[in-house]
Amino acid sequence: MITLTIVGFLSGIITALSPCVLPVLPAILTSSVQDGATSRRRPLIVVLGLVTSFAFFTLLGGLLLSSLGLPDDLLRWAGIIILAIVGLGLAIPPLGELLQRPFERIRPIQMDRDGNGFVMGLALGLVFVPCAGPILASITVLAATNGFSWGLVTLTLSFAAGIAIPLLGFGLAGQAMGSRISFVRERLNAIRIGSGVVLMLTALVIATNIAEPLQRWVPGVLASAQEAIEDNDTVRTELDDLQGREEQTAAVGAMTFDECEDAGGDVLRNCGPARDLPGIQEWLNTPDGEAVDLDNLDGPVLIDFWTYSCINCQRTFPYITEWDDRYRDEGLTIVGVHSPEFAFEKEVGNVEDAAERYGIEYPIAIDNDFETWREWDQRFWPAHYLVDSSGTVVQVHYGEGAYDDTERLIQELLDSDQQDVVEADPGNHTSGRTHETYVGYGRLEYAENEDQVVRDEPTTYTYGSTPGEDMFAYRGEWTLTDEYALAGADASLTLNYYAADVHLVMAGEGTVTVTSQSTGETTEVVVDGTSDRYDLVLGEPERDVIDIEFEEGIEVYAFTFG
Repeated sequence: MITLTIVGFLSGIITALSPCVLPVLPAILTSSVQDGATSRRRPLIVVLGLVTSFAFFTLLGGLLLSSLGLPDDLLRWAGIIILAIVGLGLAIPPLGELLQRPFERIRPIQMDRDGNGFVMGLALGLVFVPCAGPILASITVLAATNGFSWGLVTLTLSFAAGIAIPLLGFGLAGQAMGSRISFVRERLNAIRIGSGVVLMLTALVIATNIAEPLQRWVPGVLASAQEAIEDNDTVRTELDDLQGREEQTAAVGAMTFDECEDAGGDVLRNCGPARDLPGIQEWLNTPDGEAVDLDNLDGPVLIDFWTYSCINCQRTFPYITEWDDRYRDEGLTIVGVHSPEFAFEKEVGNVEDAAERYGIEYPIAIDNDFETWREWDQRFWPAHYLVDSSGTVVQVHYGEGAYDDTERLIQELLDSDQQDVVEADPGNHTSGRTHETYVGYGRLEYAENEDQVVRDEPTTYTYGSTPGEDMFAYRGEWTLTDEYALAGADASLTLNYYAADVHLVMAGEGTVTVTSQSTGETTEVVVDGTSDRYDLVLGEPERDVIDIEFEEGIEVYAFTFG
């Protein structure tokens, strides 16, 4: 559990550094000057309120609402309304005094000074929607299915504590600016009114989902860091233990879903029979709301697990909706299984609005009780399972990415004319950059001399040309393992990339020398024993080829690009 607690904490930090925090960030930044004078404690009070309500209602919100028979999106709208009211009180001082009177005799929470800061933090916690990963998915599903335990509480608190650290930093930064800039000090009343306007705008932005396109601009490095921290064998095992998830059993002659995902999705595999879709409360985008029966479908099926506020899911929609448009008439059926991350996502009307917003016209199964989620041994959002016409799962992919592989397999199953794969902008500012590239054989896809690969044995690699675009090549002695490549004598990699920044995850100790073939410039990077992401190139977006030389003993995991 110690490992899971640390991972939950780190996951929370990454979440709070991602654009998912954008809707609440203005309120955090201006939190220290919203009562007419700067307050040293106020950023702490606001963040404390946010993480308190977020943790409490993530664990118990759904249970409270269902037991009282209240609407599932009540808490979200309550948070929006509270933000708007607090904003009005700040922007219109007489109204603020009127709103404060009922609280004047209540201790310790008063609507003046730190009191309304805590109330504002509570409201922000109700509307804060972080990016989804395996950690948050496990918390959500366990809470929704009443799988309460001290392990779940500990994981939730560690995740919330991780969120608090960057948010507190943002609040203290706003406080520092407010206390040191004379313009701000001399105009505190106007700043107070402006802060109230910011809160009202925050409520409006959250209510109308205006910020969603910005939230989807998640840098690839953050997504890679989240995957590296949350999605590895150790964390998977501990999450499975926490959820009571039994080890998957493969059908005769088949792989488990997890084994298929680990093996990669570039070829059709036997991942066992498709599961049923039990416990679906309602169907959207089907004639008269009729259920989709997988057994009655003749062509291939793509089962996509998603939830509409999940930023990671939103970045997959441009690809999936285009596949539906391209291949539906050829026999492809896409089924979106909507398993909610938060209570307000159980409202079918909210899902319908999201489907219209993102142009989703394929069938949607409302899986509010997570019965289909559990039937498919699901882990997190998004995830998809490609099923052939015989009912066999032939590809499994967790998270974003693998779009080209999935579309080529769809074409193969349909025996359709080969065409260029979909090129879409998922709302990520690193769109067009070279894709994340793994160096170990477990997820190897882009090595030009892959045909020379020998697993788990020291091998000397040769390559006498320039790799193709977005490809790399091994040179010298390497020992390739499932997760990384271990550098031996004269080990080097040649990489052909397009990006502004090139990063490489490495471990061990030694010096890495990076040489640009276009300019001849050389840079040395020292790997200091810490398993971390190291910067190889920092600059403007360009196409270049670099030669990377490694001292013996360095472990090389994956390239990421920005």
